[in-house]
Amino acid sequence: MKSRVLAAVGLTAVAVGALAGCAPTSSSGSGGDVTITYTNFISNGGNEKNLDKIVTAFEKDNPGVTVKVTTLPYDDYGTALQTDLAAGTASDAFDIEYSNYGAYEANGVLAPLEVTDPSLYSKNLLDSYQTDGTQYALPSSFSDVVLYYNKDLFDAAGVPVPTADWTWADEKAAAEKLTDQATGQFGDHQPITYNEYYKVLAQNGGSFLNKDGTKAAFNTPEGVEAAKWLVEKSGTVMPTVEQGQGTADFDTNLFKDGKLAMMHTGIWIFSALDGVPFNWDIAVEPGNTQKASAVFSNAVAVSAGSEHVAEASKWVEFLTSSDTEVQTRLDAGWELPTIADDSKLKTYLDKGAPANRQAVFDALDAIAPQPVVATGQSEMQDAVTEELVEAQAGRKSVEDALASAEQRVNAAIAG
Repeated sequence: MKSRVLAAVGLTAVAVGALAGCAPTSSSGSGGDVTITYTNFISNGGNEKNLDKIVTAFEKDNPGVTVKVTTLPYDDYGTALQTDLAAGTASDAFDIEYSNYGAYEANGVLAPLEVTDPSLYSKNLLDSYQTDGTQYALPSSFSDVVLYYNKDLFDAAGVPVPTADWTWADEKAAAEKLTDQATGQFGDHQPITYNEYYKVLAQNGGSFLNKDGTKAAFNTPEGVEAAKWLVEKSGTVMPTVEQGQGTADFDTNLFKDGKLAMMHTGIWIFSALDGVPFNWDIAVEPGNTQKASAVFSNAVAVSAGSEHVAEASKWVEFLTSSDTEVQTRLDAGWELPTIADDSKLKTYLDKGAPANRQAVFDALDAIAPQPVVATGQSEMQDAVTEELVEAQAGRKSVEDALASAEQRVNAAIAG
């Protein structure tokens, strides 16, 4: 699952008021039977039958409750949901992403949830969907970014492989030893983008936004050091833009060709490395002053306008934490469940390469939440990426690039 951002929610006060007084489409049959509606994008594109399995199991465990599912393509989902929320016709339950959670919660369209057993969930993922101690959505799936490494290249060079307690300094030292530009071999690859920057900033003890999220806070000594950590790899231990760095799948292809010792990317490329003729593995990414991993998650919320909040809440919990949901996801390779119990993950951990699949879950112990603003999200992201690339190309110093990014981000947030 790559980093994705739906358009920010733009509900007016009138629309929110309409939502509170206009229930979503659902039905109550005779004998107290209830139909709850659920709109999703997570099953689109091949997992519709897997979602059906979970629905069937839920209905068996909850006689009298029927779940009516609507599945939409991801590209259409955001617009459709915003339209339904504004009109007061949203389903009883619906998918959201972390990048949009703050806007939905602020607009009052999410019902508060009483979670039966919070300990079932990975704590950091569960906390991501809380505001002032109140739970407004439950995490349903996640993916994260880890450090990949070519074990054969490390062994051939006599360099110790990455471990969980590596720091930036350890990574840099290994990358320098494993770089041989004469043969086209590079020691490291890390994209020079907004998504990488906010993460390495957190790894260096910095903050991207101020406490109330209204201004940039990254133009600091910690921010400069984090930017240099990215930018100064280019042309030393990492290829330059002129050599192809930054193009689609460049790092994956270089790694597959055996010409890249380490790369920072998401767990979604595991299958792309099937059959490579060398040994490889993963580790939790190093930090400088602390660990911080980029995590991308989906969640399920209950509409504040639902007439069946109790039943919808039961469905949301079942969909995100039941044994049926966990096993269905693991069997199908359908993103990863957000549960805390490692014993239920054995089938995933024993699947084969990479051997250290536990690192995928260990990365959740210290996460770097994506900075999210109500206005100017895409402009903010573009500004940071564009300015860092200017520094990478040598057209600006890192300090000047961050100063310019700060101005652009503040303007985007202010609207």
